[in-house]
Amino acid sequence: MQRKSLRAGFSLIELMIVIVILGLLAAMVMPALTGKGEEAKKDIVCVQMKQIYNGPLDMYKIKNSVYPSTEEGLKILAESGNYFKDNKMPKDSWGSEFIYINDDGAIELISLGADKKEGGKGSAADIKLSECK
Repeated sequence: MQRKSLRAGFSLIELMIVIVILGLLAAMVMPALTGKGEEAKKDIVCVQMKQIYNGPLDMYKIKNSVYPSTEEGLKILAESGNYFKDNKMPKDSWGSEFIYINDDGAIELISLGADKKEGGKGSAADIKLSECK
């Protein structure tokens, strides 16, 4: 009795079909993922600003009865200790320090965004605590 040899491997057509299917899947998934990194960074900045406001700034106000002035900024919290980890100024997702404004007790924290410049649109837009959800 003779045995028929089994063919090993895939034909060119089978490989082409698999490559086309993978290409179609990638074409559908990639647009959904594009831009999610910058969106995630903005969300992280909002979380950071809320933590600064509800943590160190509130603790400072409890201890001193007022928030730091705009001139003192967040630096006074870093210098006086026990407010930030390792007494270092917090930085946003792009490595810049937050801008702190105290307008008669109305506190605003601002991140300049990806472009590290005031103003901007899209991913380069400034992020403000008051505008965070």
